[in-house]
Amino acid sequence: MGGEGTGRTGGRAVVAGDGVRLWAARQGDGAVPVVCCHGGPGLWDTLEDVADLLAGAATSYRWDQRGCGRSEGRGGPFTMARAIADLDAVRAHFGLERPVLLGHSWGASLALRYALAHPERVSGLVYVSGTGIDAQRTWHPAYRRNLDAALGARLPRLRELGERGALGGGRGAAEAREACVLQWSADFVPPAGPRAVAAAERMATPFRGVNTEANAALVAAEREESGTAGLRGKCAELAVPVLVVDGEGDIRPRSAVDSLVAALPLVDRVVLGGAGHLPWSEAPEAFGEAVTGFLDGVRERRT
Repeated sequence: MGGEGTGRTGGRAVVAGDGVRLWAARQGDGAVPVVCCHGGPGLWDTLEDVADLLAGAATSYRWDQRGCGRSEGRGGPFTMARAIADLDAVRAHFGLERPVLLGHSWGASLALRYALAHPERVSGLVYVSGTGIDAQRTWHPAYRRNLDAALGARLPRLRELGERGALGGGRGAAEAREACVLQWSADFVPPAGPRAVAAAERMATPFRGVNTEANAALVAAEREESGTAGLRGKCAELAVPVLVVDGEGDIRPRSAVDSLVAALPLVDRVVLGGAGHLPWSEAPEAFGEAVTGFLDGVRERRT
């Protein structure tokens, strides 16, 4: 984890407050600093293509969250407070006073909670394919139904792998990777077809494993706060501009984000047709235009 991390593949070590070393990389040469927060939880950075799309407008800072991918800390702790502190360590390490945060899926939840905790350290938030602030029970059953329907004939194999403990690493990396590719293939439009499987294969190459302990702990932490009046009240007071970006074909119901959009005082929302959970991969031009336009607005407000 040495080096300056100024290109697509280089990385550097960011030392968290408790001494854990987090992998991070700098990419692009645009005017607006953007710290990217990958999804999961328990996965690794998958936002290199996003940083490429934004390279002219942004300098992006990508990182692997604690215990994931190339970062240390496999044993945790995996708490929301620790995740927020780790994100702040990345920001401070690169000397960023008020970057834009771009979070995808679970990373959108992390970026939002960082902004709520430290609004003075954020100049904007790009909330991509998140699941909002309502209780998980309001959208998760529909997501499971949509996932099962999207997989179709591939569903029995995914269930078999789940029963064999593949995602937990109990059957080795090959089966864990196969399970991820199957599940991720439903995140593209049209779902689970040859193109979607190829896209999921690309996401899983190289395969860096799934930290199931981090996933379980952080999903539980998010679930504990979601749906509360306190969280909605904090969002209503957030004086930071927010861009919400959704793929119209995401199998997670986009209605899950409605109450977040209603609560935020400074928000725009873009829904991209022909795109699923990773909208930059299927609607790159529209995604790039939406996010670059938002970044341009942030830059103008700062000058």
